[in-house]
Amino acid sequence: MAASAPDAVDERLPLGRLLPLAAQHVLAMIAAPVSTVFLIATGLRLPADRTAALLSATLLLCGAGALLQSFGVLRTGSRLPFVMLPGGAAAALFLRTAQEHGAATASGSVLLAAALLLAVLPLYRRIVRFFPPLVMGATVLVIGVNMIDVAAPMAVGGTGLAVVTIAATALGFLLLRGVWRQLSVLLGMAVGTLTAVLTGAPFHHVPGGGVLALPRLFPYGAPHFDLLAALPLMVFALASLAEATGQTVLNSEAVGRTPDPARDVPRTARADAVASLGAGLLGGTVMVTSAENIGIVQLTGVRSRFVTAGAGGLLVLGGLCAPVTRLLAALPTPVVGGASLVIYAVIAAMGIGLLRRTDLADRGAVTVVALTLLAGLLPVLAPEWYRPLPDWARTLFGSGVPAAALTAVVLSALFARWGPGRRRPVQDAPRVSPSS
Repeated sequence: MAASAPDAVDERLPLGRLLPLAAQHVLAMIAAPVSTVFLIATGLRLPADRTAALLSATLLLCGAGALLQSFGVLRTGSRLPFVMLPGGAAAALFLRTAQEHGAATASGSVLLAAALLLAVLPLYRRIVRFFPPLVMGATVLVIGVNMIDVAAPMAVGGTGLAVVTIAATALGFLLLRGVWRQLSVLLGMAVGTLTAVLTGAPFHHVPGGGVLALPRLFPYGAPHFDLLAALPLMVFALASLAEATGQTVLNSEAVGRTPDPARDVPRTARADAVASLGAGLLGGTVMVTSAENIGIVQLTGVRSRFVTAGAGGLLVLGGLCAPVTRLLAALPTPVVGGASLVIYAVIAAMGIGLLRRTDLADRGAVTVVALTLLAGLLPVLAPEWYRPLPDWARTLFGSGVPAAALTAVVLSALFARWGPGRRRPVQDAPRVSPSS
């Protein structure tokens, strides 16, 4: 009797077809790790060679994460066509922690956040209910605004280049369709870079002439562990469970597999945690599985996890190829800044989209959203409010994202239990990523 055909997600494609499909996934996600590395490097004033090393490490981690999610090893990885990225919101939290407590403490915070995520996975079902769309929507909106505040200085040094990059990206979103539209950010960066060449704008000089690029272990020194300083990234790690739930369910549906969150979400999140442990050792921020590529799966109809495994292999090769990392690290900061502003503005808009899934005619819901925005935006708009506070309180409430997340979680739970009408909490997890 003939063997049954494999499921679409397990289909093995010939190399000549697999490689271009894998490259398409890489092109659709490459702008996110590049802009994240520039955000961190600019904020920490890293020299060009260390920026290139951080970019190499980030691409390697993205590739290793994609391979882990696609293949799945020892219940780590969902065996779905996923790619992995550094968390955009996590990058902002990492940078603020580094600026306030030192880069070594920021690396220690990443390791603590990854360890916490691994520790709570057995309690997954009890934890994820505290992050319904009301909580995630308000928090993601605050994340977007806070990240715009962090990224804006990158564009100030060359406003014209940043504007050209933003305009080209917007035109891409307006005029392009399908997969090309997903490349709008990358195309915007290409137009901005070409403008920089034509106008004689300065590029970063990246020393070194070797072919092999290797990341640096503990680039900021031995990690320093401070639970209070790590709290923002630890809260983000817990909130990422809701994100992982929505993405895993959505990807399962996209490949024709019956969703099984209880089985698959812990595997997805476990791979995130393992990649984040690597990031903590190599100077990066928390890594998260991304929904960036799910649209490509739906558009092309190619559901094989071996395609994203191929993308992971290409990312690993790119991370190890010194000319590639030097070229990316040499890009003018205003160009990457303009692309970052677009990405983070889209994140804020995604938060608004999540809030639309909540009944904002409910006075309790409106109160939760209003107070969450107040807690999250005051540190940006009036940071002087927090200067008289003791160090522990300034760390907890003086950073917009953790303050907003804690406010949203606590108030949502209180209003759901004791508020007017005792709103029933929404259990369906968001399907939009706050990390893109």
